[in-house]
Amino acid sequence: MPDRKKTAGKPPRASRRQRDVPTISDVAAHAGVSPMTVSRVINDRNSVRESTREKVQRSIDALNYAPSAAARSLAGGEEMRIGLLYSNPSSSYLSEFLVGGLEQASRHNVHLLVEQFEEGSPIADLVQHLQRGRLNGIILPPPLCDLPEMVEALQDAGIPSISVATSPSGRGTAVVSIDDRRAGAEMTRHLIALGHSRIGFIRGNPNQRASELRYEGYAAALAEAGLEPDPALISQGFFTYRSGLDAAEQILDLPEPPTAIFASNDDMAAATVAVAHRRGLDVPGDLTVCGFDDTLLATTIWPELTTIRQPISDMSRAAVDLMVRHLRSARPADGAENGGEETPHVLLDYELVRRQSDAAPRRRPRHRAAAKK
Repeated sequence: MPDRKKTAGKPPRASRRQRDVPTISDVAAHAGVSPMTVSRVINDRNSVRESTREKVQRSIDALNYAPSAAARSLAGGEEMRIGLLYSNPSSSYLSEFLVGGLEQASRHNVHLLVEQFEEGSPIADLVQHLQRGRLNGIILPPPLCDLPEMVEALQDAGIPSISVATSPSGRGTAVVSIDDRRAGAEMTRHLIALGHSRIGFIRGNPNQRASELRYEGYAAALAEAGLEPDPALISQGFFTYRSGLDAAEQILDLPEPPTAIFASNDDMAAATVAVAHRRGLDVPGDLTVCGFDDTLLATTIWPELTTIRQPISDMSRAAVDLMVRHLRSARPADGAENGGEETPHVLLDYELVRRQSDAAPRRRPRHRAAAKK
């Protein structure tokens, strides 16, 4: 597991502090309000109490704070520019996310700029690039939504961000997601109802909150059915097809392999199907395989995957809506007024979609040889 997520961005943050350049977070701390409230004052919105506005302005003057280019452009009535920052190994997921975001930005008549965050790049350099591009807000899909250094750097720069496909972090960033824990439990209950009791599970990237929530749902459903979780049936993946191959091999090498495997995304589920076929196993006759997301990949392999449909395009659209609403009104999207500290959490529905990759377990011993190639 790369260490970048733990350390990236820290040295630039320290050097910025050493130059004594105040950030929007410094102003917020000095005034005793949220960074979002400071942003609303900078943008000269009327949704802030006069007493709060004066307090923030005093802090701005005391710290000699200069608002970011993004904040000044909004205050001046210039065109709205929203950035969509990505670093996602799943091309299927990213494709759906981009389509939804671009369509919704077009409906709002705002500019959506797509930017890639290269692995290992300094976060401070990225933020400076975004500021030069005069971006008014940033949308963070996974895995960047779960990178605290990224969220904090954007806050310090005075650039609002919205995280997608994670859980509320308490860092003052709005979130769009589904209930991953409940979805994981529902899929596991479905497999139990089919008659499976030995159910393998391939976890997603440990740096992403959604991975843990899906596993929690799996474990909760097993416990609910009175089934003891078997650690040997749980393998670590990283949301990539390659990691799914390795995880499936590990699980299927067990002396008593499972009759079903639930993978945390469709890429790893598709890899599991490939491993099963390579071993001469029939899916779903010998092995049921289920995924998560319902990306295009779920219906381009055979058998087509039973999976959890996560509304990826709709989540991207909701994030654009939320950002546009915030930037145009400079008020929290949940309706909090006068400098409230709460941030919105938009929860969308998911759906369990049954296709050809699941079935009841065989009632007789497997007759196929499980030979690896």
